[in-house]
Amino acid sequence: MAEMSEHPGERAAQDPVKLIGVRESALSVDEVFRAVGDAAAGGIALFVGTVRNHDGGADVDALGYSCHPSAEAEMRRVAEKVVADHPVRALAAVHRVGELGVGDIAVVVAVACPHRAEAFEACRKLIDDLKHEVPIWKHQTFSDGTEEWVGAC
Repeated sequence: MAEMSEHPGERAAQDPVKLIGVRESALSVDEVFRAVGDAAAGGIALFVGTVRNHDGGADVDALGYSCHPSAEAEMRRVAEKVVADHPVRALAAVHRVGELGVGDIAVVVAVACPHRAEAFEACRKLIDDLKHEVPIWKHQTFSDGTEEWVGAC
């Protein structure tokens, strides 16, 4: 458990998981940022993952994300673990599924904490654990006509 002071603003919020979702529609960075607003937070760290035009030395034309029906519940489980281990005031995470093009937003996560270092650490833990533990799979189509499925996210 993260070390905390006696000031209420330094402790984790009562219900800090503000937004969790898996969506087929475009994601909004503004929505995620607004969801983590908290007067006791001195730092908000936000990560936006986008579709890049290459992977492993090959040109990517498009990709699709699909997920297991438990993906949203698994996202919440991961979020709650981050909250348990860090002084999180507010947390939000959304992931896109369906067909995406180069430059589209695939995932947005944000964490608000009393201090910036805590926010950076909690945000990094959140995106890394989502990527490794949530059952979301990526199907890439390369410009040479080949395809590839990638494990989680």
